[in-house]
Amino acid sequence: MKPDLTPGVSAEIRFVVTEEMCPHFHGVMKHPVCATWTIVHQMELAGRKLLEPHLEAQEEGIGAHISIDHISPAVIGSEVVVRATATEIASRKLVADVEAYCADRLLARGRFVQIILPKARLAALFDENAPPASD
Repeated sequence: MKPDLTPGVSAEIRFVVTEEMCPHFHGVMKHPVCATWTIVHQMELAGRKLLEPHLEAQEEGIGAHISIDHISPAVIGSEVVVRATATEIASRKLVADVEAYCADRLLARGRFVQIILPKARLAALFDENAPPASD
């Protein structure tokens, strides 16, 4: 990783909650609020936005951990801001705190971890774990 990624560096994304982002089970919307899995996805995106400018050309990040506490709802039409802030950086690891807000109200908070590997190592790892070719 490039040396400019240090604790305290952050990145954020914004999104507006749509009906498609609400929890649906068997084709039926259960609640008109942002689903937990949508918030997790958006936290992953914020974490990647934090990481990507700091990767060397031959490096790639791969998810190792994400955990969140979903504290408060965001109804359809709400604007949500998700921020990822680097808290720990090692030669092959980024740990970031992630938070989601609707105005000043905390919606969710958690932790995001990426492991940094050479792209060639990741390609080999994926090849090793690919299902056998069918005849």
